[in-house]
Amino acid sequence: MNKRVVVALGGNALGNTLSEQKIAVKSTAKTIVDLVEEGCDVVVTHGNGPQIGMINNAMAALTREVKTQPNTPLSVCVAMSQAYIGYDLQNAIREELLNRGIKDLPVMSMVTQVRVDADDPAFKKPTKPIGHFMTKEEAEFAASHYDYVVKEDAGRGYRRVVASPEPKEIIELNAIKDLVGKELIIACGGGGIPVTRDGYALNGASAVIDKDWTSSLLAREIDADILVILTAIEKAAIRFGQPDQEWLDTITVEEAKHHIANGEFAPGSMKPKIEAAVAFAESKPGRVAIITLLEKSKAGIAGETGTRIVL
Repeated sequence: MNKRVVVALGGNALGNTLSEQKIAVKSTAKTIVDLVEEGCDVVVTHGNGPQIGMINNAMAALTREVKTQPNTPLSVCVAMSQAYIGYDLQNAIREELLNRGIKDLPVMSMVTQVRVDADDPAFKKPTKPIGHFMTKEEAEFAASHYDYVVKEDAGRGYRRVVASPEPKEIIELNAIKDLVGKELIIACGGGGIPVTRDGYALNGASAVIDKDWTSSLLAREIDADILVILTAIEKAAIRFGQPDQEWLDTITVEEAKHHIANGEFAPGSMKPKIEAAVAFAESKPGRVAIITLLEKSKAGIAGETGTRIVL
């Protein structure tokens, strides 16, 4: 029986611009198809940091230039980023599959909504910077006209900040479940389009969801065997950057929690990756979470590298 693997792509797998993304997805596709050839049923998730910033900036510029153009909700920008990234990814993966003679595995990007709680505490304290830098006057205008929350950013100007609430439910989960193993699915891009529920209605939320937490939730819900979180380093470390730095190989959930409690991992960087990995690994015996480089994912699944978190 094939191993079921969720691969969470980091920003280094996608590049920062349109042209960089076109190049980056070529090598990313090779890594993903390597896993297919190893007998894995793969579901791909991805971040959207540079892309959502670019789209948000473009739509904000349109609003400034065309006074009759309403401001574009952040949830719509996330949806745009899912389709735009998925378009490049699925074409690159499809081409790589065909280059290797694999003709019976369709590739599809799914525009995916993820429900968050409207009363999540994150909405009261938005902290995630997004979009372009603004002068004080521009920030005040955005706050009064677009209902933005803006904060001064390390002396560089003002930026919009949004909430990063916890993902609670993947709306298209049943569709994803039905397709795993039949198609290579790209889903939950950028952590998912954030929505809240009002009866049967789903309403877009002004938020961005951490893609590693959504990837962990997806991996649990589709009963994956392995969650691979790809980042810019081969392994996580404790005492990172210090003379006695120690790279982590295989660690237990309890050891990982101990390191988190001791403040070993940077918030907004490695900490959410470790926490998401722990949530997956502890959810069921036999599940393994791996944190490693994109080009090392095959070796990571084989147990040859990466930080592996096990129950």
